[in-house]
Amino acid sequence: MLEVRDLTIRYGKHVALQDASLSVSKGTMVAILGANGAGKSSLLGAIGGRVRPSGGEILYGAQNLLELKPHELVEKGIALVPEGRGIFPGLTVSENLSLGANPVHARAKSDAGREQVFTLFPKLAERRTQIAGTMSGGEQQMVAIGRALMSAPEMLLLDEPSLGLAPIVVQEVFSALRRIRQTGLTILIVEQNARATLDLADHAYLLEAGRISGSGPAETLRNDPAVVRAFLGGAVTAQT
Repeated sequence: MLEVRDLTIRYGKHVALQDASLSVSKGTMVAILGANGAGKSSLLGAIGGRVRPSGGEILYGAQNLLELKPHELVEKGIALVPEGRGIFPGLTVSENLSLGANPVHARAKSDAGREQVFTLFPKLAERRTQIAGTMSGGEQQMVAIGRALMSAPEMLLLDEPSLGLAPIVVQEVFSALRRIRQTGLTILIVEQNARATLDLADHAYLLEAGRISGSGPAETLRNDPAVVRAFLGGAVTAQT
């Protein structure tokens, strides 16, 4: 469904990403794991049309995404939830969600999309008339994910969805992601919470200092001693 080939991203003289390649199959959840500054957000930003690479290709089916503008990516069925959420703080929850349904292919599905969002995040149903900027960080993240889902995407891109959230809210967000995944939606997630992400994903790529240092099935990586030490901060738990 998505193939990234030899992607390189530079900011002036700084190389944020060097010759990164990855692929995402339809209906799967793929994770990109790495520490701060590893290049994760730059990679996802390039796929979502926010960052212009200096080399490489991003293929979505037969289409090179680098030929498209950001709003054309949304019409193609690619929805990005950026780091920092990017909601409209002066608008209500309902107004933010309505803006997500702007793509032509999503307009006829807006009512069903709204019900899906309210089922995933009951708090948003209760607070649909609340100004989004007055909500907690976790609630704003729910609005951001909900707005992306309103665009009826084929692929959901998530950039650090648990960043800055309280542990109990992180659990709520990952629980919603699990339910979203069960719908068959293709998901590409960038996340520092490696343990929770590997519990949910099908496949993962490890990014270190701007380069892909490893990849494999999430279950295999979750039990790899080197991955545990580098990314999970502990020892492998014996399997029973």
